[in-house]
Amino acid sequence: MRYLPHTEEEIKTMMARIGVADFSELFPTVSGDCRYEGEMNLPKSHSEWELEAHMHGLGAMTEIGPEYAVLLGAGCYHHNIPSIIPALAGRSEFLTAYTPYQPEMAQGTLQGVFEYQTLTARLLGTDIANASMYDGASALAEALLMALRLRKKKRRVAVSAAVHPHYRAVVDAYFRPTEFEVVVLPYGEDGRTDLTAIDQGEYAAIALQSPNFFGVIEELERAATAIHAGDGLFVACFTEPLSFGLLKNPGSQGADIVCGEGQSLGISRSFGGPGLGMFGCRQEFVRSMPGRLVGETVDLDGKRGFVLTLSTREQHIRREKATSNICSNQGINTITAAMYMAALGGSGMRRLARLNYDKAEYMKNALIDAGARLLFAAPTFNEFVFEFPGDFNITYRNLLEKKIVAGLDLGRYYPELSGKFLLCVTETTSKEVIDRVAEEVRS
Repeated sequence: MRYLPHTEEEIKTMMARIGVADFSELFPTVSGDCRYEGEMNLPKSHSEWELEAHMHGLGAMTEIGPEYAVLLGAGCYHHNIPSIIPALAGRSEFLTAYTPYQPEMAQGTLQGVFEYQTLTARLLGTDIANASMYDGASALAEALLMALRLRKKKRRVAVSAAVHPHYRAVVDAYFRPTEFEVVVLPYGEDGRTDLTAIDQGEYAAIALQSPNFFGVIEELERAATAIHAGDGLFVACFTEPLSFGLLKNPGSQGADIVCGEGQSLGISRSFGGPGLGMFGCRQEFVRSMPGRLVGETVDLDGKRGFVLTLSTREQHIRREKATSNICSNQGINTITAAMYMAALGGSGMRRLARLNYDKAEYMKNALIDAGARLLFAAPTFNEFVFEFPGDFNITYRNLLEKKIVAGLDLGRYYPELSGKFLLCVTETTSKEVIDRVAEEVRS
């Protein structure tokens, strides 16, 4: 999309029309200590061609190219994307981030989003799903705020330490200006959340991730029982929705709100974004749910149609009294995920999830045979944590020279796990790469 700025003459004409002499008069409610004074230190402007050359130059600086085997997951996963997905999602009818407010102009987009909601609700095991959020992290923060709206008398929420650290950071940013408190629940020796740390009746909601940041599968049914015994809401989040092709989904295990990241569903990693925040809940909570919701109806002639519904919750109607001020990400990423889920179907999701699981188990066994130690004994899906013999940093560098990125040192997020590596295996990881890593560890 071209950027066409206004000319100085156009700006003066517009300001004269509304009766202001200076830009500062447009922002009288912004106090002086919140305004930037002086000229910003920006580089010189570029022409379109110069800017394109500059971006190509930046891209050439990337050290990790497509020829590398990357054993990284941690919330962003490398999966094969069927060629049908970009071919269809890239059509001009779908390639938009626009919110379809006008049903008479956007029936195709609305129907596509409605199909996404239906497929998402089935995948997550919830009664209803919205038209997506920004990403998994903001979806979790919004879920906890929703729980506080539903449990008005409670002022605390709890989040497992095994939830993705970036998600917890976003939750902290959301809650820091509020009167609510966020408590972090510890994880146990098996890598699962320590449910004995739950104080009955104290929390409006407790959030667990499964598979969690360590790749460990949490005991969601047991957690749901403990949380509901204290009249709290159970928020289940995730970073790898493909796991629900093999594992029981959170909704069927007692979760009240299910949220997480949908990047695995046909969306390129794109150096970390944009993502797709998936969000579902029980029907009884729908009026407290944030974001857009597409509903099915009939027109004056009785023909099937689609509209944005329950809009009285939203900021364009209620302004500061809105249920939430988050908007949805219901353009290209939502349609892409819907196409991916529809293309694979239930049997395809199961087969692909099984392939991820089997390859991960093969690598776990290969590393154990090579002398490495699996840190957590609980079952995992396609990620796991290992402690390696000797100085693995040397092994890591040797593998990097062979164009293999061998995992993530968890010390960056968990100081007590420094030197322990989180590895991820998907259907894109070849047996040759797995064997090469095991040989390097053995040597």
